[in-house]
Amino acid sequence: MENKRVTQEFIAPTVEEAIAEGARQFGTTIDQLDVEILDQGRQGLFGLGSRQARVKISLRSEGIQQPETKNQVQSSKPVENSVENDEKEPVLKLAEDVVSELLQKMHITAKVEASFVPPIDERDQRMVLVEILGRDLSILIGRRSETLNSLQYISSLIVAKEQGEWVPLMIDVQGYRERRERQLRVLARRMAEQVVHTGRKQNLEPMPANERRVIHLELRDHEFVTTESIGEEPNRKVTIVLKKQK
Repeated sequence: MENKRVTQEFIAPTVEEAIAEGARQFGTTIDQLDVEILDQGRQGLFGLGSRQARVKISLRSEGIQQPETKNQVQSSKPVENSVENDEKEPVLKLAEDVVSELLQKMHITAKVEASFVPPIDERDQRMVLVEILGRDLSILIGRRSETLNSLQYISSLIVAKEQGEWVPLMIDVQGYRERRERQLRVLARRMAEQVVHTGRKQNLEPMPANERRVIHLELRDHEFVTTESIGEEPNRKVTIVLKKQK
């Protein structure tokens, strides 16, 4: 009678831990396993932005059925997410991994999705938007969005370190940024009025790319003023000036 081959995938922080977990669940020793490494994983900066290792383990034996355990059900879900994430561009997957890891360390359960936002002009890079979705996430915003901005800043630093270059990154929590945009549009109009009234340019405080974009768009069709971004990331800011008379 031909031996039945039992195969199962395991996920753990390292390849060694994934293999050890496989041996434990199969109830055998490591030298009796056939191991195929599907993903070596990645430790990441300070342990953040990491990716877990994934292995496929086979055991040839008679009469042993693949265990339908709670651990098996739990381990299959990250595998599906990994396949889905592999289809994303690397920087999007990196951003999702970094933010997810930070949320995990904060003991916050939420869904994380990253996508691209087109640049406002040829001098700016396209921006990575990371949306955090879930219930009762107001703790991530904080007073005057201080917590959200800190999370965004830390995530940006880690992504930039891993990517080897600065990546404009915006994090949004349950549509909070939309409400913030309304405030920025009011600010843009008020500053434009001051420029028209005084004839002097106005330099706004340094802002992340997503907030600069709101100012540019709000004043794009203004009759008397124009805007431009000055400085270098992460300290670029918007300046509002009078249009040159034709």
